[in-house]
Amino acid sequence: MSFQAYLDAVETKTGLTPAQLVAIATEKGFGPDTKATPIVEWLKADYDLGRGHAMAMVHVITKGDRISSKHVGSGGTHSDESDRLWLGGKDSKPADW
Repeated sequence: MSFQAYLDAVETKTGLTPAQLVAIATEKGFGPDTKATPIVEWLKADYDLGRGHAMAMVHVITKGDRISSKHVGSGGTHSDESDRLWLGGKDSKPADW
């Protein structure tokens, strides 16, 4: 599953876009210096997210919408088409994204 697919699945499960979840996380005081555990625990408690999906959110909460280019076009399990992630919602993603 690509990184973007994880984020799209998070949106399906929670009803919130990744950008909305990042905003909520920021309101709760989570950010670049936050360790994964408290974020994962919050996402499990409030949204029943499993570890994999929560860790995808940990990445965007702590590191933003950029991912390592080593996964771009790699054809591997976590291969993505771009080194940027769309956080605005799967239904609003531009066709050329």
